[in-house]
Amino acid sequence: MPIVFWKTIVVHFTILTGVCCCFRNDVNRGGNPNIPAIAKYFSTKGRYEEVNPYLIEDILAVNRSILQPPSAQCREIHVTAIIRHGTRYPTSKNVKKMQKLYELVKRGASGQESWLREIQTQWTMWYTEDMDGRLVQKGVNDHKHLAVRLSKLFPSLISEEKLRGGFIKFITSSKHRCVNSTLSFKAGLTELWAITDKEFDHAVNDALMRFFDQCTRFVEEVENNPSALSEVDKFMQGPEMRRVTEKIADRLRVPYNNITDDMAEAAFYLCAYEFAIKTVNSPWCQLFDEVDAQVMEYANDLKQFWKRAYGYDINRKSSCILFHDLFSRLNKAASENMSGQQVTEAVTVQVGHAETLLPLLTLLGFFNDNDRLTSTNYATQTQRSFRTSHMLPYAANLLLVLYDCGGGDLRLQPLLNEKPVTFPGLTDQQASMPLYQDVKDHYRELLQGCDFENECQLFKSPA
Repeated sequence: MPIVFWKTIVVHFTILTGVCCCFRNDVNRGGNPNIPAIAKYFSTKGRYEEVNPYLIEDILAVNRSILQPPSAQCREIHVTAIIRHGTRYPTSKNVKKMQKLYELVKRGASGQESWLREIQTQWTMWYTEDMDGRLVQKGVNDHKHLAVRLSKLFPSLISEEKLRGGFIKFITSSKHRCVNSTLSFKAGLTELWAITDKEFDHAVNDALMRFFDQCTRFVEEVENNPSALSEVDKFMQGPEMRRVTEKIADRLRVPYNNITDDMAEAAFYLCAYEFAIKTVNSPWCQLFDEVDAQVMEYANDLKQFWKRAYGYDINRKSSCILFHDLFSRLNKAASENMSGQQVTEAVTVQVGHAETLLPLLTLLGFFNDNDRLTSTNYATQTQRSFRTSHMLPYAANLLLVLYDCGGGDLRLQPLLNEKPVTFPGLTDQQASMPLYQDVKDHYRELLQGCDFENECQLFKSPA
C-alpha cells in the first residue's frame, strides 16, 4: 500500500509542475516574488510556512528554547499531537466554481494588463473534479517535515527506539487526504532513521477524527440547516463583499452583475491554491488588493465561527468525545509515570481535519473574543484573535505535552503550530506550562460532563 501511494502522488505532481505562471510585481513585504502580498489572508487554504515564516529559509528548523520548562529537572513523558491533513487539491465543488470563473475571464474579460493576458493565453484550467480534495506532493512534504521537526523538538519521545518499540501510536480519519498524511508522517520518521525492515500500523477512527459527522444534533441544527449560516449569507450580500466583487469586475472590465460572491470566492481560492500547491504567485492574485483579501479572510472566518466554533454551543460540544479521549491518554500517562512504570503510549499522533481541530480549540476556550463575529461588525474586528489564517493552515497542529518535573510535579504545555500558547483562564500560571492538576481543575465541568451521546441527541431529555 505505501508503495502505491508514493508512486501515485509523485506521478500526479510531475504532470502538474509544467503549468506556467510568471513572477508578479505585487510581492510580499519580504521581497520574495513567488509569495503573493495577500498570502497571509488565505485562511484555511494557507500554507503552514506563512504561520511560521522562519520555515521558508529552513523547513526543518526548530527552537527548543520555546519549551521553557520551569526547571532543568523537567522531562517530557507524553505528547499528543492532533494534526490537520497536509496541503490538498480543491474539492470538486470548488473546482466547478473555478471553471465557471475561468470561462468568464477567458471569453468575456478585456484589457491589456499582463496578468490578464497571461490568464487568457498561458494559464490553463488544470484543476479537475476528480482531484476532489486529495493530498498533493506539498501535503506529503508538510507531514514528513513536521515529523522530523517534532522529533527534534521532543527527541526523548519521538525516537527510533520508541517507534520500533510500539510506543508511538497513529490514528487517522478515513478520508484519503488524512490517511495519506499519516503515511507521510510515518515516512518522515522512517526515512529520518533509515528504517526499511519494519512497517508501522495506524488505526482509522472516524468517531474521534470525524466526530462532526456522527453528532446528530450538529448535523441537523447546523450542517444541514440553511438558516444556521444566516450571518454569513448577510455578509456575502453586504457592502464589504459587494465592493470586492465590483472591484474584480472593474479589473476584468465586465458588468458588475457578472461577478457573484461565489466567483469572488473562486478567484481567491485560485490564488490561494496556486500558491499553496505550487508556490507560485498566480496571475489570479492580481484580482485582489490587501483590503479585498482582508474582506475575503473575514468571510471565511465568519463561516468557521458560525459553523465550527463559537456561533453555536453544539459546535464545540460535538468534540466532547475527542476532548475525553485526549485527557484519558494524559491521565494514563500520568498514572503510569507516577507509579514508576514506563509510559506505554509516549506519543499519540492523530490526523484529522480543520473541522476536527477548530471545535476542540473552541471547547478549550482558545481565541474567544469579547465580541462575536457578525455580518455587521467587520470594521471593528480588525484586531480579533479568531483568525483562521493564523490557527488553521494546512498541517495545523495542537500539541499537548506532559512533563514530570520531579516530586509529583506534573505539568502540561499546549503548543499550537509549534508555538506555546496559554490555556484560557490559566494565564497566571507558570508561563505556558501550568500544573496538570490545575488544568484538570479548570476543565472540571467538561471532564465530569460533556457527554458526546447526550450532547449530540437531536432532542435532549430534560434534566
